Amino acid sequence: MSESPRLQPPGSNALFGWMRQYRRAWLGGDLTAGLVVGIMIIPQSMAYAMLAGLPVQIGLYASLLPLLGYALFGSSMTMSVGPVAVTGLMTATLLSPLAVAGSADYLQLAIWLALLSGVMLFAFGLLRLGFLANFLSHPVINGFISGAAILIVLSQLPKVFGLPGWPDSPAALLAGWQRSNTVVLGMGLLALGWLLYARHGLAAQLQRIGLSAALAGLLAKLAPLVVVVLGVLVTWRADLAAQGVPVVGSIPAGLPALVWQTPDMANLRSLLLPAVLISLVSFVESVSIAQSLARRKRQSIDPDRELLGLGAANLGAALSGGFAVCGGFSRSSVNIEAGANTPLAGVISAAVIGLILISLAPMLAWLPQVVLAAVILVAVVPLIDLASLRRAWRYDRAEGLTLLGTALGVLLLGIEAGIVLGICCSIIAQLWRGSRPHVAVVGRVPDTHYFRNTKRHLVETEPHLLALRIDENIFFANTKAVEQAIYQALGDYPDTREVLLILSAVNHIDSTGLDMLSELTEGLKERDIGLHLAEVKGPVMDQLQHTDWIGRQIGQVFPSTDIAFNTLGKVANRAPEHSGE
Repeated sequence: MSESPRLQPPGSNALFGWMRQYRRAWLGGDLTAGLVVGIMIIPQSMAYAMLAGLPVQIGLYASLLPLLGYALFGSSMTMSVGPVAVTGLMTATLLSPLAVAGSADYLQLAIWLALLSGVMLFAFGLLRLGFLANFLSHPVINGFISGAAILIVLSQLPKVFGLPGWPDSPAALLAGWQRSNTVVLGMGLLALGWLLYARHGLAAQLQRIGLSAALAGLLAKLAPLVVVVLGVLVTWRADLAAQGVPVVGSIPAGLPALVWQTPDMANLRSLLLPAVLISLVSFVESVSIAQSLARRKRQSIDPDRELLGLGAANLGAALSGGFAVCGGFSRSSVNIEAGANTPLAGVISAAVIGLILISLAPMLAWLPQVVLAAVILVAVVPLIDLASLRRAWRYDRAEGLTLLGTALGVLLLGIEAGIVLGICCSIIAQLWRGSRPHVAVVGRVPDTHYFRNTKRHLVETEPHLLALRIDENIFFANTKAVEQAIYQALGDYPDTREVLLILSAVNHIDSTGLDMLSELTEGLKERDIGLHLAEVKGPVMDQLQHTDWIGRQIGQVFPSTDIAFNTLGKVANRAPEHSGE
């Protein structure tokens, strides 16, 4: 086995770094991976084009230039980009209000959607906006993907029965049932059975007959080709298309020839929001995949370079007459298992697909649509992530509700509304947490310099000193709660003469929070209680230094709680001797 590439760093900031550091020892792995992935993704790419409402050859076109574009600009050494189920569904859902699926106008809109997405992603990369990935939390992404997977399953089930769509009633289904429907259903069940066996049992069976685990796993990944080949042969020999079995239809031989048409401005404006959504989702999903693959080889990725790579991939998809693409987990997993060391494997995959388009593409015209539907179903059902929902629900109900709300939003309201709903749920959950800050009365752990919550630990406190640790940023949503917690603590410790606010967990105080603290200080002053600070972080102190609050109202600012306790404890305890009583 060849040594894994160790670029400096593996996803270095310099473009094309992997080319300059390429080693001959990596070529064998890249060649093998490129060949395997190029063959494997043929049925997948065709299936996802059908899911997107496009001719199946568009999926093959979208697997050519995107691989080259990502190889030039991307930072992951082993991620493979191309058509995936999520971008296929998003393309179909976002474009269906604008044009009829399968029409020439629909194809042009799909091309322009990929183009706009590519321009946006590439521009975001040049502007170093990789932090945009943080706008979609894991519950939002998991909820979106689970909801989208359910929609995909529902969209493909009629194809398994040879139906143009869902029947209005069981009676309508029985009335319209024909012999061709039985043939399609039989082929669909056989294809599903084989694909499920290939996914869960074929590799083990191949190992039992003597193949290595790596080879058995790769052959199992190529199992969809078996149903594709058999589906083409059976349909051709039995002339099932003439008997009513839906097939993919004529596929032109040769490489794509882009026919460029500019939509009217109204349609272009309508594509802007869909392009933003598909860009954001594809970027977050691709970065997650790239990070997962990089950890397996102890490498690293650059989110800004990923934006450039995905932007170039989508521009390539548009230029080759394809639709929006992103990183795919299954194809990337096969890529790395087959021995890929660098993006050269993707370049080789593109060459393999190009050769197939030139030579064998017309033969795929006999491929039954039910076979592609089976490929889609087996690929997307595992994306319905109930385990993540259970885990999130047990750990944090707000996260669980965000995931569930996003999934239901996608199912009931549509993709755009579902994503927006998920983002809003995340923001609301964060504001809700921030509005309920934890404010702890702390004391010293005996014979140490450590300070802990008086409700959780046995600690020592000073009789007239109240030390409060605020475990949250102080901002508009929680100022009242912080103020109430401080006054509540003062009620519990009525002999307090000095208050110490420990700000070790506070990273920001907004203007509303500053106003509250200033009013609090005035209120304490009227009760002859001094206010002091400890462990203020540098950036927070930089903001406070130029305010009247820190300059005129605060007693002292201590670098540590220990120093504050030693100093204020003595002051507070001897205060009555100098009070004039």
